[in-house]
Amino acid sequence: MKDVLEELDRRRDAARIGGGQRRIEAQHAKGKLTARERIAVLLDEGSFEEFDMFVQHRATDFGMADQKISGDGVVTGWGTVNGRVIFVFAKDFTVFGGSLSEAHAEKMVKIQDMALKNRAPIIGLFDAGGARIQEGVAALGGYGEVFERNVRASGVIPQISLIMGPCAGGDVYSPAMTDFIFMVRDTSYMYVTGPDVVKTVTNETVTHEQLGGASIHTTKSSIADGAFENDIEALVEMRRLIDLLPSNNQADLPEIECHHDAEAIDKSLDTLIPDNANKPYDMKELILKTLDEGDFFEIQGAHAKNIITGFGRVEGRTVGVVANQPMVLAGVLDSDASRKAARFVRFCDCFNIPILTFVDVPGFLPGTAQEYGGLIKHGAKLLFAYTQATVPKITVITRKAYGGAYDVMASKHIGGDINYAWPTAEIAVMGAKGAAEILYRSDLADPERIAVRIKEYETRFANPFVAAERGYIDEVIFPHSTRRRVARALRLLRNKHMEQPWKKHDNIPL
Repeated sequence: MKDVLEELDRRRDAARIGGGQRRIEAQHAKGKLTARERIAVLLDEGSFEEFDMFVQHRATDFGMADQKISGDGVVTGWGTVNGRVIFVFAKDFTVFGGSLSEAHAEKMVKIQDMALKNRAPIIGLFDAGGARIQEGVAALGGYGEVFERNVRASGVIPQISLIMGPCAGGDVYSPAMTDFIFMVRDTSYMYVTGPDVVKTVTNETVTHEQLGGASIHTTKSSIADGAFENDIEALVEMRRLIDLLPSNNQADLPEIECHHDAEAIDKSLDTLIPDNANKPYDMKELILKTLDEGDFFEIQGAHAKNIITGFGRVEGRTVGVVANQPMVLAGVLDSDASRKAARFVRFCDCFNIPILTFVDVPGFLPGTAQEYGGLIKHGAKLLFAYTQATVPKITVITRKAYGGAYDVMASKHIGGDINYAWPTAEIAVMGAKGAAEILYRSDLADPERIAVRIKEYETRFANPFVAAERGYIDEVIFPHSTRRRVARALRLLRNKHMEQPWKKHDNIPL
Protein backbone atom coordinates (compact mmCIF):
# COMPACT_ATOMS: atom_id res chain seq x y z
CA MET A 1 0.00 0.00 0.00
CA LYS A 2 2.81 2.38 0.85
CA ASP A 3 4.30 1.94 -2.63
CA VAL A 4 0.97 2.76 -4.26
CA LEU A 5 0.58 5.92 -2.22
CA GLU A 6 4.12 6.99 -3.03
CA GLU A 7 3.44 6.40 -6.71
CA LEU A 8 0.34 8.62 -6.50
CA ASP A 9 2.41 11.34 -4.85
CA ARG A 10 5.06 11.04 -7.53
CA ARG A 11 2.54 11.27 -10.37
CA ARG A 12 0.81 14.26 -8.79
CA ASP A 13 4.09 16.09 -8.31
CA ALA A 14 5.03 15.41 -11.93
CA ALA A 15 1.68 16.71 -13.16
CA ARG A 16 1.84 19.85 -11.04
CA ILE A 17 5.26 20.81 -12.38
CA GLY A 18 3.78 20.95 -15.90
CA GLY A 19 6.42 21.62 -18.52
CA GLY A 20 9.18 21.75 -15.94
CA GLN A 21 10.96 24.27 -13.76
CA ARG A 22 12.76 25.95 -16.65
CA ARG A 23 9.51 26.75 -18.43
CA ILE A 24 7.90 27.91 -15.20
CA GLU A 25 10.79 30.32 -14.68
CA ALA A 26 10.39 31.54 -18.26
CA GLN A 27 6.70 32.21 -17.53
CA HIS A 28 7.61 34.18 -14.42
CA ALA A 29 10.26 36.12 -16.35
CA LYS A 30 7.49 37.44 -18.61
CA GLY A 31 5.62 38.73 -15.56
CA LYS A 32 3.04 35.94 -15.77
CA LEU A 33 1.83 33.36 -13.26
CA THR A 34 1.47 29.69 -14.11
CA ALA A 35 -1.93 28.11 -14.65
CA ARG A 36 -2.11 26.64 -11.15
CA GLU A 37 -0.84 29.84 -9.54
CA ARG A 38 -3.60 31.75 -11.29
CA ILE A 39 -6.27 29.35 -10.08
CA ALA A 40 -4.93 29.67 -6.54
CA VAL A 41 -5.39 33.46 -6.66
CA LEU A 42 -8.82 33.27 -8.31
CA LEU A 43 -10.45 30.75 -5.98
CA ASP A 44 -10.90 30.64 -2.22
CA GLU A 45 -7.84 29.20 -0.50
CA GLY A 46 -7.85 25.40 -0.48
CA SER A 47 -11.13 25.13 -2.42
CA PHE A 48 -9.81 23.93 -5.78
CA GLU A 49 -10.69 20.37 -6.81
CA GLU A 50 -8.81 19.36 -9.95
CA PHE A 51 -10.11 16.94 -12.56
CA ASP A 52 -8.21 14.97 -15.21
CA MET A 53 -4.76 15.72 -13.81
CA PHE A 54 -3.28 12.65 -15.51
CA VAL A 55 -4.83 13.01 -18.98
CA GLN A 56 -2.32 12.79 -21.85
CA HIS A 57 -2.66 13.27 -25.59
CA ARG A 58 -2.98 10.28 -27.89
CA ALA A 59 -1.10 11.66 -30.90
CA THR A 60 1.72 9.65 -32.48
CA ASP A 61 2.66 11.70 -35.56
CA PHE A 62 5.71 14.00 -35.69
CA GLY A 63 7.37 12.30 -32.73
CA MET A 64 4.52 13.14 -30.35
CA ALA A 65 4.41 9.59 -28.99
CA ASP A 66 7.61 10.38 -27.10
CA GLN A 67 6.38 13.75 -25.80
CA LYS A 68 3.69 13.27 -23.22
CA ILE A 69 3.05 15.42 -20.14
CA SER A 70 0.25 14.80 -17.67
CA GLY A 71 -2.52 17.37 -17.91
CA ASP A 72 -1.82 18.05 -21.59
CA GLY A 73 -1.69 21.82 -21.35
CA VAL A 74 -4.86 22.71 -19.47
CA VAL A 75 -5.81 22.59 -15.77
CA THR A 76 -9.51 22.01 -15.08
CA GLY A 77 -11.71 21.73 -12.01
CA TRP A 78 -13.95 23.61 -9.63
CA GLY A 79 -13.71 25.65 -6.46
CA THR A 80 -15.40 28.54 -4.74
CA VAL A 81 -15.28 32.32 -4.82
CA ASN A 82 -16.46 33.67 -1.48
CA GLY A 83 -18.20 30.36 -0.93
CA ARG A 84 -20.00 30.17 -4.30
CA VAL A 85 -19.22 27.30 -6.67
CA ILE A 86 -17.24 28.24 -9.80
CA PHE A 87 -15.89 25.99 -12.56
CA VAL A 88 -12.56 26.91 -14.13
CA PHE A 89 -10.08 25.90 -16.79
CA ALA A 90 -6.64 27.44 -17.16
CA LYS A 91 -4.39 26.96 -20.18
CA ASP A 92 -0.88 25.92 -19.16
CA PHE A 93 1.62 27.64 -21.45
CA THR A 94 4.47 25.55 -20.01
CA VAL A 95 3.01 22.40 -21.64
CA PHE A 96 3.14 22.47 -25.44
CA GLY A 97 2.52 26.22 -25.29
CA GLY A 98 -1.00 25.54 -24.00
CA SER A 99 -1.96 24.39 -27.50
CA LEU A 100 -5.24 22.53 -27.89
CA SER A 101 -5.19 18.83 -28.68
CA GLU A 102 -8.08 16.38 -28.84
CA ALA A 103 -7.49 15.27 -25.24
CA HIS A 104 -7.02 18.89 -24.09
CA ALA A 105 -10.38 19.79 -25.67
CA GLU A 106 -12.06 16.82 -24.00
CA LYS A 107 -10.95 18.16 -20.62
CA MET A 108 -12.42 21.56 -21.41
CA VAL A 109 -15.67 20.08 -22.70
CA LYS A 110 -16.07 17.95 -19.57
CA ILE A 111 -15.77 20.99 -17.31
CA GLN A 112 -18.12 23.01 -19.53
CA ASP A 113 -20.72 20.24 -19.33
CA MET A 114 -20.34 20.04 -15.55
CA ALA A 115 -20.78 23.80 -15.20
CA LEU A 116 -23.98 23.71 -17.23
CA LYS A 117 -25.39 20.67 -15.40
CA ASN A 118 -24.67 22.25 -12.04
CA ARG A 119 -25.80 25.71 -13.15
CA ALA A 120 -22.63 27.45 -11.98
CA PRO A 121 -20.47 30.13 -13.67
CA ILE A 122 -17.39 29.09 -15.64
CA ILE A 123 -14.20 31.10 -16.01
CA GLY A 124 -11.59 30.37 -18.67
CA LEU A 125 -7.99 31.57 -18.25
CA PHE A 126 -6.37 31.74 -21.70
CA ASP A 127 -2.63 31.61 -22.35
CA ALA A 128 -2.02 29.46 -25.40
CA GLY A 129 -0.82 29.28 -28.96
CA GLY A 130 -3.91 27.89 -30.68
CA ALA A 131 -4.48 24.41 -32.12
CA ARG A 132 -1.78 21.76 -31.83
CA ILE A 133 -0.74 21.43 -35.45
CA GLN A 134 0.67 17.92 -34.94
CA GLU A 135 -2.91 16.68 -34.47
CA GLY A 136 -4.49 18.40 -37.47
CA VAL A 137 -8.23 17.96 -37.83
CA ALA A 138 -8.56 16.21 -34.43
CA ALA A 139 -7.66 19.49 -32.78
CA LEU A 140 -10.11 21.38 -34.98
CA GLY A 141 -12.84 18.93 -34.00
CA GLY A 142 -12.00 19.65 -30.38
CA TYR A 143 -12.47 23.36 -30.96
CA GLY A 144 -15.88 22.72 -32.46
CA GLU A 145 -16.95 20.76 -29.38
CA VAL A 146 -15.86 23.62 -27.12
CA PHE A 147 -17.69 26.22 -29.26
CA GLU A 148 -20.89 24.17 -29.17
CA ARG A 149 -20.82 24.20 -25.36
CA ASN A 150 -20.25 27.96 -25.33
CA VAL A 151 -23.42 28.46 -27.33
CA ARG A 152 -25.45 25.94 -25.33
CA ALA A 153 -24.50 27.63 -22.04
CA SER A 154 -25.09 31.18 -23.30
CA GLY A 155 -27.79 32.89 -21.28
CA VAL A 156 -27.94 29.98 -18.82
CA ILE A 157 -24.73 30.43 -16.80
CA PRO A 158 -22.28 33.34 -16.78
CA GLN A 159 -19.21 32.63 -18.92
CA ILE A 160 -16.11 34.78 -18.39
CA SER A 161 -12.85 34.71 -20.36
CA LEU A 162 -9.62 36.15 -19.00
CA ILE A 163 -6.89 36.51 -21.64
CA MET A 164 -3.55 36.28 -19.83
CA GLY A 165 -1.13 35.60 -22.68
CA PRO A 166 -1.38 34.68 -26.36
CA CYS A 167 -4.82 33.76 -27.68
CA ALA A 168 -4.73 33.14 -31.41
CA GLY A 169 -6.44 31.26 -34.22
CA GLY A 170 -9.30 29.04 -33.15
CA ASP A 171 -8.68 29.89 -29.49
CA VAL A 172 -10.22 33.35 -29.93
CA TYR A 173 -13.69 32.15 -30.85
CA SER A 174 -14.50 30.50 -27.55
CA PRO A 175 -13.89 33.75 -25.60
CA ALA A 176 -15.78 35.67 -28.29
CA MET A 177 -18.93 33.71 -27.46
CA THR A 178 -18.67 34.20 -23.71
CA ASP A 179 -20.34 37.01 -21.78
CA PHE A 180 -17.23 38.98 -20.83
CA ILE A 181 -13.62 39.13 -21.98
CA PHE A 182 -10.87 40.77 -19.95
CA MET A 183 -7.20 41.14 -20.80
CA VAL A 184 -3.87 41.83 -19.09
CA ARG A 185 -1.97 44.83 -20.44
CA ASP A 186 1.33 44.19 -22.25
CA THR A 187 1.31 40.40 -21.76
CA SER A 188 -1.88 39.31 -23.53
CA TYR A 189 -3.13 39.57 -27.07
CA MET A 190 -5.90 38.14 -29.28
CA TYR A 191 -6.06 37.78 -33.04
CA VAL A 192 -7.22 35.32 -35.67
CA THR A 193 -3.96 35.50 -37.64
CA GLY A 194 -0.62 36.67 -36.28
CA PRO A 195 1.77 39.39 -37.46
CA ASP A 196 3.75 37.02 -39.72
CA VAL A 197 0.67 35.90 -41.64
CA VAL A 198 -0.58 39.47 -41.87
CA LYS A 199 2.78 40.52 -43.33
CA THR A 200 2.64 37.73 -45.92
CA VAL A 201 -0.97 38.29 -47.00
CA THR A 202 -1.47 42.06 -46.76
CA ASN A 203 2.12 43.30 -46.55
CA GLU A 204 1.31 45.14 -43.30
CA THR A 205 3.96 45.23 -40.62
CA VAL A 206 2.44 45.17 -37.15
CA THR A 207 3.45 44.06 -33.67
CA HIS A 208 1.46 41.68 -31.48
CA GLU A 209 0.25 44.66 -29.43
CA GLN A 210 -0.75 46.71 -32.47
CA LEU A 211 -2.64 43.78 -33.95
CA GLY A 212 -4.44 42.42 -30.93
CA GLY A 213 -3.21 43.83 -27.62
CA ALA A 214 -5.34 45.13 -24.79
CA SER A 215 -4.85 48.70 -26.00
CA ILE A 216 -6.63 47.77 -29.25
CA HIS A 217 -9.37 45.47 -27.98
CA THR A 218 -10.49 47.73 -25.12
CA THR A 219 -10.72 50.88 -27.25
CA LYS A 220 -11.11 50.24 -30.97
CA SER A 221 -12.52 46.76 -31.54
CA SER A 222 -14.52 46.51 -28.28
CA ILE A 223 -13.64 42.80 -28.15
CA ALA A 224 -12.46 43.11 -24.53
CA ASP A 225 -14.59 44.50 -21.72
CA GLY A 226 -11.62 45.71 -19.70
CA ALA A 227 -7.89 45.35 -19.07
CA PHE A 228 -5.76 45.10 -15.95
CA GLU A 229 -2.14 45.83 -15.15
CA ASN A 230 -1.04 42.32 -14.16
CA ASP A 231 -2.25 38.79 -13.44
CA ILE A 232 -2.96 39.44 -9.76
CA GLU A 233 -5.14 42.50 -10.37
CA ALA A 234 -7.03 40.71 -13.14
CA LEU A 235 -7.80 37.68 -10.99
CA VAL A 236 -8.82 39.73 -7.94
CA GLU A 237 -11.16 41.81 -10.12
CA MET A 238 -12.71 38.60 -11.50
CA ARG A 239 -13.56 37.62 -7.93
CA ARG A 240 -15.23 41.01 -7.55
CA LEU A 241 -17.23 40.56 -10.77
CA ILE A 242 -18.36 37.04 -9.89
CA ASP A 243 -19.68 38.38 -6.58
CA LEU A 244 -22.02 40.65 -8.55
CA LEU A 245 -23.42 37.97 -10.87
CA PRO A 246 -26.08 35.35 -10.17
CA SER A 247 -24.96 31.74 -10.55
CA ASN A 248 -27.42 31.07 -13.37
CA ASN A 249 -30.48 32.42 -15.14
CA GLN A 250 -32.86 31.07 -12.49
CA ALA A 251 -30.85 31.89 -9.39
CA ASP A 252 -31.62 34.75 -7.03
CA LEU A 253 -29.59 37.92 -7.30
CA PRO A 254 -26.51 37.98 -5.09
CA GLU A 255 -27.25 39.97 -1.93
CA ILE A 256 -24.84 41.22 0.69
CA GLU A 257 -25.29 43.21 3.86
CA CYS A 258 -25.71 46.91 3.08
CA HIS A 259 -24.41 49.63 5.39
CA HIS A 260 -25.34 52.53 3.10
CA ASP A 261 -28.68 54.05 4.16
CA ALA A 262 -31.06 53.95 1.21
CA GLU A 263 -33.15 56.72 2.77
CA ALA A 264 -30.23 59.15 2.96
CA ILE A 265 -30.42 62.25 0.77
CA ASP A 266 -27.49 63.85 -1.03
CA LYS A 267 -27.94 67.60 -1.43
CA SER A 268 -24.87 67.85 -3.68
CA LEU A 269 -26.92 66.30 -6.50
CA ASP A 270 -29.17 69.38 -6.51
CA THR A 271 -26.29 71.33 -8.06
CA LEU A 272 -24.94 68.61 -10.39
CA ILE A 273 -26.65 69.99 -13.49
CA PRO A 274 -24.97 73.22 -14.74
CA ASP A 275 -27.08 76.31 -15.37
CA ASN A 276 -25.83 76.32 -18.96
CA ALA A 277 -27.59 73.49 -20.81
CA ASN A 278 -24.58 73.06 -23.11
CA LYS A 279 -22.10 72.61 -20.29
CA PRO A 280 -21.09 69.01 -19.46
CA TYR A 281 -21.01 67.30 -16.08
CA ASP A 282 -19.80 63.88 -15.01
CA MET A 283 -22.62 61.33 -14.93
CA LYS A 284 -20.40 58.97 -12.93
CA GLU A 285 -20.88 61.25 -9.92
CA LEU A 286 -24.60 60.48 -9.97
CA ILE A 287 -23.97 56.76 -10.49
CA LEU A 288 -21.57 56.53 -7.55
CA LYS A 289 -23.90 58.49 -5.27
CA THR A 290 -26.83 56.24 -6.15
CA LEU A 291 -25.08 52.87 -5.71
CA ASP A 292 -24.11 51.31 -2.38
CA GLU A 293 -20.80 52.62 -1.04
CA GLY A 294 -20.00 54.23 -4.41
CA ASP A 295 -18.93 50.78 -5.65
CA PHE A 296 -19.19 50.45 -9.44
CA PHE A 297 -17.72 47.73 -11.68
CA GLU A 298 -17.55 49.35 -15.10
CA ILE A 299 -17.83 47.31 -18.30
CA GLN A 300 -16.04 48.55 -21.46
CA GLY A 301 -14.99 51.73 -19.74
CA ALA A 302 -12.38 52.58 -22.41
CA HIS A 303 -14.71 52.09 -25.39
CA ALA A 304 -17.59 54.34 -26.49
CA LYS A 305 -17.13 56.57 -23.47
CA ASN A 306 -20.23 58.56 -24.37
CA ILE A 307 -22.21 55.81 -22.67
CA ILE A 308 -21.45 54.12 -19.33
CA THR A 309 -22.28 50.51 -18.49
CA GLY A 310 -21.52 48.47 -15.41
CA PHE A 311 -22.67 46.75 -12.24
CA GLY A 312 -23.25 47.94 -8.71
CA ARG A 313 -25.57 47.29 -5.80
CA VAL A 314 -28.57 49.04 -4.29
CA GLU A 315 -29.52 47.86 -0.80
CA GLY A 316 -27.05 45.01 -1.22
CA ARG A 317 -28.56 43.60 -4.43
CA THR A 318 -26.98 43.70 -7.88
CA VAL A 319 -28.19 46.19 -10.46
CA GLY A 320 -26.99 46.95 -13.98
CA VAL A 321 -26.41 50.61 -14.87
CA VAL A 322 -26.62 52.25 -18.31
CA ALA A 323 -26.01 56.00 -18.48
CA ASN A 324 -25.29 58.65 -21.10
CA GLN A 325 -22.05 60.52 -20.34
CA PRO A 326 -22.33 64.27 -21.12
CA MET A 327 -18.55 64.60 -20.70
CA VAL A 328 -18.00 62.74 -24.01
CA LEU A 329 -19.70 63.85 -27.24
CA ALA A 330 -22.40 65.43 -25.04
CA GLY A 331 -23.68 61.90 -24.29
CA VAL A 332 -24.92 61.40 -27.86
CA LEU A 333 -25.81 57.91 -29.08
CA ASP A 334 -23.66 56.63 -31.93
CA SER A 335 -23.06 53.17 -33.40
CA ASP A 336 -20.43 52.15 -30.85
CA ALA A 337 -22.42 53.37 -27.84
CA SER A 338 -25.57 51.66 -29.09
CA ARG A 339 -23.85 48.29 -29.55
CA LYS A 340 -22.08 48.54 -26.21
CA ALA A 341 -25.24 49.31 -24.28
CA ALA A 342 -27.38 46.81 -26.19
CA ARG A 343 -25.11 43.89 -25.35
CA PHE A 344 -25.00 44.93 -21.71
CA VAL A 345 -28.79 45.24 -21.50
CA ARG A 346 -29.21 41.80 -23.04
CA PHE A 347 -26.80 40.27 -20.52
CA CYS A 348 -28.72 41.83 -17.63
CA ASP A 349 -31.99 40.51 -19.02
CA CYS A 350 -30.53 37.00 -19.44
CA PHE A 351 -29.66 36.84 -15.76
CA ASN A 352 -32.56 38.78 -14.26
CA ILE A 353 -30.48 41.77 -13.21
CA PRO A 354 -32.57 44.97 -12.89
CA ILE A 355 -31.52 47.81 -15.19
CA LEU A 356 -31.12 51.37 -13.94
CA THR A 357 -30.85 53.93 -16.75
CA PHE A 358 -29.68 57.54 -16.36
CA VAL A 359 -30.58 59.68 -19.36
CA ASP A 360 -28.99 62.84 -20.71
CA VAL A 361 -29.00 62.35 -24.46
CA PRO A 362 -29.22 65.04 -27.17
CA GLY A 363 -30.03 62.46 -29.84
CA PHE A 364 -28.20 60.25 -32.32
CA LEU A 365 -24.90 61.40 -33.80
CA PRO A 366 -25.43 62.84 -37.31
CA GLY A 367 -23.06 62.52 -40.25
CA THR A 368 -22.15 60.36 -43.22
CA ALA A 369 -19.68 58.28 -41.22
CA GLN A 370 -22.43 57.16 -38.86
CA GLU A 371 -25.04 56.61 -41.57
CA TYR A 372 -22.65 54.68 -43.79
CA GLY A 373 -21.56 52.68 -40.76
CA GLY A 374 -25.10 51.45 -40.10
CA LEU A 375 -26.22 53.73 -37.27
CA ILE A 376 -29.86 52.89 -37.96
CA LYS A 377 -29.33 49.20 -37.35
CA HIS A 378 -26.93 49.69 -34.45
CA GLY A 379 -29.36 52.07 -32.78
CA ALA A 380 -32.10 49.51 -33.36
CA LYS A 381 -30.07 46.96 -31.40
CA LEU A 382 -30.35 49.09 -28.26
CA LEU A 383 -34.02 49.75 -28.90
CA PHE A 384 -34.61 46.03 -29.41
CA ALA A 385 -32.66 45.07 -26.28
CA TYR A 386 -34.51 47.48 -23.99
CA THR A 387 -37.91 46.61 -25.45
CA GLN A 388 -37.35 42.88 -25.12
CA ALA A 389 -35.98 43.03 -21.58
CA THR A 390 -38.47 41.78 -18.99
CA VAL A 391 -36.39 42.63 -15.90
CA PRO A 392 -37.25 45.64 -13.72
CA LYS A 393 -36.35 48.82 -15.64
CA ILE A 394 -35.99 52.12 -13.81
CA THR A 395 -35.18 55.29 -15.72
CA VAL A 396 -34.08 58.70 -14.44
CA ILE A 397 -33.91 61.58 -16.94
CA THR A 398 -31.53 64.20 -15.60
CA ARG A 399 -31.39 66.70 -18.47
CA LYS A 400 -31.77 66.20 -22.21
CA ALA A 401 -33.96 63.48 -23.71
CA TYR A 402 -34.35 64.47 -27.32
CA GLY A 403 -35.89 62.80 -30.34
CA GLY A 404 -35.78 59.08 -30.98
CA ALA A 405 -33.00 58.75 -28.41
CA TYR A 406 -35.58 59.60 -25.72
CA ASP A 407 -37.64 56.61 -26.81
CA VAL A 408 -34.64 54.29 -27.02
CA MET A 409 -33.25 55.03 -23.54
CA ALA A 410 -35.71 52.87 -21.58
CA SER A 411 -38.67 55.19 -21.99
CA LYS A 412 -42.11 54.30 -20.71
CA HIS A 413 -43.17 53.50 -24.28
CA ILE A 414 -40.77 50.57 -24.63
CA GLY A 415 -41.42 49.04 -21.24
CA GLY A 416 -39.84 51.26 -18.61
CA ASP A 417 -41.46 50.28 -15.29
CA ILE A 418 -40.69 53.38 -13.24
CA ASN A 419 -39.66 56.52 -15.10
CA TYR A 420 -38.48 59.52 -13.12
CA ALA A 421 -37.28 62.93 -14.25
CA TRP A 422 -35.39 65.65 -12.48
CA PRO A 423 -36.85 69.18 -12.69
CA THR A 424 -33.95 69.99 -15.03
CA ALA A 425 -35.13 67.41 -17.59
CA GLU A 426 -35.84 68.55 -21.15
CA ILE A 427 -38.02 66.08 -23.04
CA ALA A 428 -38.64 67.19 -26.61
CA VAL A 429 -38.21 66.28 -30.27
CA MET A 430 -35.05 68.39 -30.39
CA GLY A 431 -33.32 71.34 -28.76
CA ALA A 432 -35.17 74.63 -28.58
CA LYS A 433 -32.89 76.45 -31.03
CA GLY A 434 -33.17 73.82 -33.75
CA ALA A 435 -36.90 73.47 -33.25
CA ALA A 436 -37.54 77.23 -33.41
CA GLU A 437 -35.45 77.59 -36.56
CA ILE A 438 -37.56 74.91 -38.26
CA LEU A 439 -40.92 76.11 -36.95
CA TYR A 440 -40.26 79.81 -37.60
CA ARG A 441 -38.11 79.94 -40.72
CA SER A 442 -39.57 83.32 -41.66
CA ASP A 443 -38.14 84.83 -38.46
CA LEU A 444 -34.56 83.70 -39.05
CA ALA A 445 -33.55 87.05 -40.50
CA ASP A 446 -34.54 88.81 -37.27
CA PRO A 447 -32.22 87.71 -34.38
CA GLU A 448 -34.41 89.30 -31.70
CA ARG A 449 -37.58 87.69 -32.99
CA ILE A 450 -36.03 84.23 -33.33
CA ALA A 451 -34.61 84.55 -29.79
CA VAL A 452 -38.15 85.13 -28.54
CA ARG A 453 -39.33 82.05 -30.45
CA ILE A 454 -36.53 79.95 -28.92
CA LYS A 455 -37.52 81.12 -25.45
CA GLU A 456 -41.16 80.25 -26.14
CA TYR A 457 -40.20 76.72 -27.16
CA GLU A 458 -37.97 76.31 -24.11
CA THR A 459 -40.77 77.41 -21.81
CA ARG A 460 -43.24 75.00 -23.40
CA PHE A 461 -41.12 71.90 -23.94
CA ALA A 462 -37.70 72.21 -22.23
CA ASN A 463 -39.02 70.70 -19.00
CA PRO A 464 -40.38 67.37 -17.77
CA PHE A 465 -43.94 68.49 -17.14
CA VAL A 466 -45.48 67.98 -20.60
CA ALA A 467 -44.36 64.34 -20.48
CA ALA A 468 -45.52 64.07 -16.88
CA GLU A 469 -48.96 65.43 -17.85
CA ARG A 470 -49.33 62.50 -20.25
CA GLY A 471 -48.06 59.89 -17.78
CA TYR A 472 -44.84 59.27 -19.70
CA ILE A 473 -43.00 60.27 -16.54
CA ASP A 474 -44.24 58.71 -13.30
CA GLU A 475 -42.88 61.46 -11.09
CA VAL A 476 -40.68 64.54 -11.21
CA ILE A 477 -38.27 64.04 -8.32
CA PHE A 478 -35.72 66.11 -6.45
CA PRO A 479 -32.18 65.17 -7.48
CA HIS A 480 -31.15 64.72 -3.85
CA SER A 481 -33.74 61.94 -3.42
CA THR A 482 -32.54 59.84 -6.37
CA ARG A 483 -31.00 56.99 -4.36
CA ARG A 484 -34.04 56.79 -2.11
CA ARG A 485 -36.48 56.70 -5.05
CA VAL A 486 -34.43 54.15 -6.98
CA ALA A 487 -34.16 51.89 -3.92
CA ARG A 488 -37.90 52.05 -3.30
CA ALA A 489 -38.64 51.33 -6.96
CA LEU A 490 -36.36 48.28 -6.92
CA ARG A 491 -38.16 47.01 -3.81
CA LEU A 492 -41.51 47.51 -5.53
CA LEU A 493 -40.40 45.62 -8.65
CA ARG A 494 -38.65 42.74 -6.87
CA ASN A 495 -41.47 40.34 -7.75
CA LYS A 496 -42.10 41.63 -11.26
CA HIS A 497 -43.04 38.84 -13.63
CA MET A 498 -43.47 39.33 -17.36
CA GLU A 499 -43.24 36.91 -20.26
CA GLN A 500 -42.77 37.52 -23.96
CA PRO A 501 -44.83 35.58 -26.54
CA TRP A 502 -43.40 32.13 -27.33
CA LYS A 503 -40.87 32.07 -30.14
CA LYS A 504 -38.02 29.83 -31.17
CA HIS A 505 -35.76 32.87 -30.86
CA ASP A 506 -35.90 36.50 -31.87
CA ASN A 507 -34.26 38.05 -34.90
CA ILE A 508 -32.37 40.94 -33.35
CA PRO A 509 -30.87 43.35 -35.92
CA LEU A 510 -27.30 42.02 -35.56
